[in-house]
Amino acid sequence: MNLDIRPQDYGRVAVLFGGESAEREISMRSGQGVLAAMQRCRLNVVGFDPAQRPLQTLQDESVARVFIALHGRYGEDGTVQGALELLKIPYTGSGVMASSLAMDKAMTKRVWRSSDLPTPDFMLLRDPIDPAVVVQRLGLPIAVKPVMEGSSLGFTRVDRIEELPSAVAQARQYDQMVMAEQFVTGREFTCALLQDDSGSTQALPLIEIVAPEGRYDYQNKYFGDSTQYLCPAPVEPAIAAHMQALSVAAFDAIGCSGWARADLMWDGTSSPMLLEINTSPGMTDHSLVPMAARAAGLDYDALVLRILSQASLKVGRSS
Repeated sequence: MNLDIRPQDYGRVAVLFGGESAEREISMRSGQGVLAAMQRCRLNVVGFDPAQRPLQTLQDESVARVFIALHGRYGEDGTVQGALELLKIPYTGSGVMASSLAMDKAMTKRVWRSSDLPTPDFMLLRDPIDPAVVVQRLGLPIAVKPVMEGSSLGFTRVDRIEELPSAVAQARQYDQMVMAEQFVTGREFTCALLQDDSGSTQALPLIEIVAPEGRYDYQNKYFGDSTQYLCPAPVEPAIAAHMQALSVAAFDAIGCSGWARADLMWDGTSSPMLLEINTSPGMTDHSLVPMAARAAGLDYDALVLRILSQASLKVGRSS
């Protein structure tokens, strides 16, 4: 990050948070943290909830750049990014196409497969569902999840074939598109990714997530204190470097920019497997990107300014 940038060089900044997705509550917490950091850094900043005000207001109020702290639909899926492109207001994170791809777990996995990146086998579940066919293809256990949702909302681990229909019904409360994925038993990791001024992607220290009974669900992610986060992850340097390299390759394959967070599983013997990539990661007090940044010597405020400094329009360039 260019440390010579003064607060006035950022212009008027808006932090977008809240929104209309099922992740609104978490987005509010992320946005409030980012807003407070910018206020501490004496930026000319305003909080902005797209569920309460039209985006056109940003242009009317001469906002020079936007920090997107929205999660889920209408904020992380390319819709807000497209609107900001039309308004000609630079924004943080990935562009329209990469945001849309990363939000769609099935498309993400197809892109990774085409790039020879390891990811668990999966099936899209369309009615009528034949549980026997799903289990024959993927085995047990199976992860059932909405295709376009985050924060583990609608996620169920299926251990018995009889549980599959109810798991699908639960996922469909969040999205009509549902997928079943081969469940990788093992250790769970996440890798935060940051770009620098030259566009080079840096993998931050790896984090291992140790959740109660191995269930890193919505409650354990944001509201409990039982989950352990080991950073840097206690794995051999060669394994950590391999997972970091996979995460950078996953980022590049989707065409991400600015920052993101890749999630991985490793069974301890075969190659680590990429699960998904988040193009607007959480910035709450439980969030993983700030944790990895601290381990790399970057405190929360510096992280916010690093991400903000990369705000740009992406149309006409790789995004």
